Amino acid sequence: MGKKQDENEAYGKAAKYDPSFRGPIKNRGCTDIICCVLFLLFILGYIVVGLVAWVYGDPRQVIYPRNSTGAYCGIGDNKDKPYVLYFNILSCAVATNIISVAQNGLQCPTPQVCVSSCPEALWSVEGNQYLKTVGEVYNENRIFCLPEVPSNMIVQESLQQELCPSFLLPSTPALGRCFPLTNVNFTLPNYPWINSSTVSQGISGLLDSINARDISVKIFEDFAHSWYWILIALAVALGLSLLFLLLLRLVAGPLVLLLIVGVLAVLAYGIYHCWQQYRALRDKGASISDLGFTTNLSAYQSVQETWLAALIVLAVVEGILLLLLIFLRQRIRIAIALLKEASRAVGQMMSTLFYPLVTFVLLVICIAYWAMTALYLATSGQPQYVYWASNASAPGCESVSLNSSCDPMAPPKNSSCPGLTCAFQGYSSTGLAQRSLFNLQIYGVLGLFWTVNWVLALGQCVLAGAFASFYWAFHKPQDIPTFPLCSAFIRTLRYHTGSLAFGALILTLVQIARIILEYIDHKLRGAQNPVARCIICCFKCCLWCLEKFIKFLNRNAYIMIAIYGKNFCVSAKNAFMLLMRNIVRVVVLDKVTDLLLFFGKLLVVGGVGVLSFFFFSGRIKGLGKDFENPQLNYYWLPIMTSIVGAYVIASGFFSVFGMCVDTLFLCFLEDLERNDGSVNRPYYMPKSLLKILGKKNQAPDKKRKK
Repeated sequence: MGKKQDENEAYGKAAKYDPSFRGPIKNRGCTDIICCVLFLLFILGYIVVGLVAWVYGDPRQVIYPRNSTGAYCGIGDNKDKPYVLYFNILSCAVATNIISVAQNGLQCPTPQVCVSSCPEALWSVEGNQYLKTVGEVYNENRIFCLPEVPSNMIVQESLQQELCPSFLLPSTPALGRCFPLTNVNFTLPNYPWINSSTVSQGISGLLDSINARDISVKIFEDFAHSWYWILIALAVALGLSLLFLLLLRLVAGPLVLLLIVGVLAVLAYGIYHCWQQYRALRDKGASISDLGFTTNLSAYQSVQETWLAALIVLAVVEGILLLLLIFLRQRIRIAIALLKEASRAVGQMMSTLFYPLVTFVLLVICIAYWAMTALYLATSGQPQYVYWASNASAPGCESVSLNSSCDPMAPPKNSSCPGLTCAFQGYSSTGLAQRSLFNLQIYGVLGLFWTVNWVLALGQCVLAGAFASFYWAFHKPQDIPTFPLCSAFIRTLRYHTGSLAFGALILTLVQIARIILEYIDHKLRGAQNPVARCIICCFKCCLWCLEKFIKFLNRNAYIMIAIYGKNFCVSAKNAFMLLMRNIVRVVVLDKVTDLLLFFGKLLVVGGVGVLSFFFFSGRIKGLGKDFENPQLNYYWLPIMTSIVGAYVIASGFFSVFGMCVDTLFLCFLEDLERNDGSVNRPYYMPKSLLKILGKKNQAPDKKRKK
C-alpha cells in the first residue's frame, strides 16, 4: 500500500475539495512583485532609450538624400527638388566598390545637387565651349549646377571647381537619386578619367542592387487596383473560420472520425503503393547489392529494399495507430466532448474571438516602437565630411590635406587642386549615445522580445480567465459573469503583471540564446569542421526543444494563474504535476486538437488561396462586369496577400479556440480530483462527459443546464 501511495504522489497530491471554490478566485494579491518592479523599471529604461534615440537620431539621414552642402533634398528649401544628381556618377564605380557605396548612404566622392527632375538625354560640354560662360553653355541644364554658380562664370573655371557637371547621362530616379539608364544605348563622353567597361559594370551592379522603383510602383498599383478584392478574400476567411468553429460545435465527433479515417486511409494507400513498387522491382531483380553504396539518394528508389523498408515502417505505424484507437477510444471520446464544450464556451463569449485584435494592436505598438528606436539610434551622430580628390598627385594638390575634416557649406580652401571636393565620409561616433550605440541596440532587442512575449502571455492569461469562469459556472449561462473577458483583463493587469513578465523573461532568454547561436553558426560556418557543425546542430536542437517546452509550460502556468492567482513558479509546478498525473489524456487531447486546428487552417487558407488564384488569374469567366478581375502587373501579389491574411485570421480564431480547449481541459482534470459527483460535491463538467466517464451527477438542482 505504501509503494502504491508513493507512486500516486510522485507528481504531487490531487486537488482537494473546497466548498468555497467557484472558479477564478476574486480575493487575490499581486504575484511576483520583484519581477513586476524589474519589468516596470526595464520599460522605463526602454522609454529612456527611445528618448535618447529621438534626441540624437535623425531618420531623415536614411529617408531623404543629401546634396554636397549637407542639405536634405525633398524637404525645407529643397521641397520641390526631391532628387540628387551626381556630377560624376562614375566615381561611385571607380573610386570604391559598390557595396561600400550602398552602405555609406549611397554617397559618392563627387559633388551632388538637388534637382526637380533627372536628365532625360545625353549631354556634355564641347571642346569649343570651355571659354564661354555658364549661362551661354548650360541654358536649360543650368538647374544641374550648384545654386551659387554665377551665370557669367567661365565654364572651364566652373568645371575646375566642380560647380557644374561636365556631362549628363539619361537617368531615372531611384531611392531619391538619379541613376543612369542601362537599357539606353549611348556613347560615353571621351574623358581620360573614364573607363567605359568599369563604368558599365559599376552602374549595372549599382542599379541591380538598389533600383527597385519600377517594381515598387507596380506593386503599389496592383494593391491600388485589388485592395477591395483582397478585403473580400479576408472576409471569406473570417466567414470560413466562424463556420468551422460552428461545425465543431455541431459535428465535432464526425469531424474527428473523418480526420482519423483520413490518416489511416493515407497510411493504407502508402502501404499499397510501397507494395506495388516492391513487387515490380522484385520481379526485375533490382537489389541493393547490385547498386552498392552511393551518395545519390534518388538512386535508392530503384531498389526493392527501399520500398520494403518503407512498407514495414508504414505498416508498423498503421498497426500502432489502430491499437491506440482501440485502447484509447474512451479518451478520444473525452477529447471530442471537450472540443464540443470549447465550441459552446466560445459561442457564449463571442467577444473572445476578437481579443486577438487587441493582441495584434499591442504587438504592432511593440514592434513599431522598437523599429523607430532602432532607426533613430542608427542615425544618431552628425555627418562627417572630408576633403577628397580623384587624383591626389595632380599639380596643385600637394598642399591639400586630404581626408581632413571640412565644411561642405564652405568653398574649397585650395581651388587650384582639380577635383577637390568635400565628400561625405560617415556619421560621427563621438558622444555618449554614439559610444553606447551597440549596447543601446542590444537593450532594444531585449526589450522587443520581452514586451512581445509579455503581450502574448497577457492574451493567454486573459482568455484563460474568461474560459475558466465559463467552466466553473454551475448554472450556464446564468452564473457566467456579465463581462468575463473584461474582468479577466483587469484582474490580470492588476495582479499578475509580474508573473507574466517572469514567464516572458524566461522565454526571452532562451530565444536570445538561440539567436546568438545562429549568429555564431553563421559567422563560423566556413571554418567549421564536421565535428563542430554536429555540436552546433545539437545545441540548436536542444535550445529549440527547450523553447517549445517553456512555451508549453508557460501556457499552462498562465491558466493556473488566471484561476488561482498564485505566483508563476507555484502555478507552473501545479500545472505540470496535474498534467503528469493525466499524461495519457494530455497526449490524446493535444494530438486530436492539433489535427483539428490543422485541418481548419488548411480549410480556410486553402479555400481562400484557391478562390484568389482562380479570380486574380482570370480563370473564372462569366461573372459580369462588376466582378471582373482587375488588370494586374503581378497577379500573384494579391493572391499571396490574401493567403497570408487568411492564415493570420485563421490563426487568431483558432488560437482562441486552442486556449479554450487547454483551459477547459485543466479545469476538467481539477474537477475530477476535487469532486466525486455526490450531492455535496457535484461535478461541474457537462453531461456528455459524465456519460462518457460512466458517472452520474447527483446535484439536487433539477434546473441545472448542461
